[in-house]
Amino acid sequence: MPPSADDLPGRVPPKRGRRGEGSKRGRGKQPGAPGTSMAWAEPDEVIGHWPAGACGCGADLADAADLGVARSFQQLEIPLMTARRVQHDLHQARCRCGEVQVAARPESVPDAAVSIGANLRALAVYLLVFQHVPAERCAQLIADVTGARVSVGFVHSCLAKAASVIADVVRLIKTLITAAVVAGFDETTLRCGRAGSKKYVLAAVTERYSLFFLGRRTLESFRDFGILPVFGGVVVSDRYANYFHPGWEHIAGNQACLAHLIRDYQDAAECYPGAIWPVQAQRALRGLIRAWHAARDAGQLQIPSLVTGPLIREFRHAVLAGLCDVPRVPGPRSSTAQHPGRDLLEFCSGRQADVTRFCYDTRVWPTNNISERGVRPVKTQQKISGRLTSEEATQDRLDIRSYLDTARKHGCNVLDVLRSVMTGAPWSPAVPAPS
Repeated sequence: MPPSADDLPGRVPPKRGRRGEGSKRGRGKQPGAPGTSMAWAEPDEVIGHWPAGACGCGADLADAADLGVARSFQQLEIPLMTARRVQHDLHQARCRCGEVQVAARPESVPDAAVSIGANLRALAVYLLVFQHVPAERCAQLIADVTGARVSVGFVHSCLAKAASVIADVVRLIKTLITAAVVAGFDETTLRCGRAGSKKYVLAAVTERYSLFFLGRRTLESFRDFGILPVFGGVVVSDRYANYFHPGWEHIAGNQACLAHLIRDYQDAAECYPGAIWPVQAQRALRGLIRAWHAARDAGQLQIPSLVTGPLIREFRHAVLAGLCDVPRVPGPRSSTAQHPGRDLLEFCSGRQADVTRFCYDTRVWPTNNISERGVRPVKTQQKISGRLTSEEATQDRLDIRSYLDTARKHGCNVLDVLRSVMTGAPWSPAVPAPS
């Protein structure tokens, strides 16, 4: 079940079989997956070791002749982190004219007698936002690892500080996503605010940028997010009606997430065990996804029609067979509950172009997995910390997460960009040249 469906009424997680059942993959690292190895490299430090004590003949080995290195062993190690107290003295000097000048305070040093440096603040934000460590445990971890005693209030203050510094960068990320050719949109629930209330995290994601917004699952919140009303690209999403609203008059089109459709057809297969059309539809959709990957890897602008033709025909035949097999219940569309799978079949029949748009432009993704990966840390945070009480602090978290996800997609180290934030000179993505 995708993260966005966790709190849907009536939805229950599928039954889990015994470990290893139903999976054709072996355990451990999969073929083709990236990995790391302990490779020999140029050392940062070399420590020599010489024979000590006495030889078997009784002679002292301190006087033995050195014959060079017999064997070498490399060990990857980190230095112990210990917080240092650095004092900045601003000296004054008298000019020959008699005027006294005082040295300028460094920009990274606050105007306070005692403060905490940028590296420690960056570490606090990294643990709190990127690694989902609760505030109290974050303060304890910093004390255990560095020896620096900080308060929980300090940890929270780092959130607001970082969010204020990156505000302009987050606005730039929003602009760049709005100008993208294709973007994925998703939403997931989050327990935030007063007890008993529920919010939604809305996500807009591309291959280079990420943006998250705290709101509700309503058209009003979608408008407040501020991307869909002016977005001119292709919207990749699940079948939620708000993504297909006619009010988004500037979009180039929609692409329904095939991963969601495949899951929906799996639900239909479980509801109608003897039916062939759910399996047929899944087979065709998986074939189209594989064809898209092959075409994109080959640098093709679209999937060859010789490949898509048979697969699209198979999918359409499956939909037609399903429509014949699952009759419509008469009544108003907005209030009449249909048989399982009927709404799915009507969607695929009435929006065929929105199911297969990726076949004719390989820039468009067939699935919205990139957006689901983007919102998944929100669920991880909720499972660890429970309810987040402050909506303002939660939006700060989401802004920082938007910034860090974007930086990672540009190949930046997360701690490095957080240090740049805490020194007041945040990293920012380059604005691409107009094409």
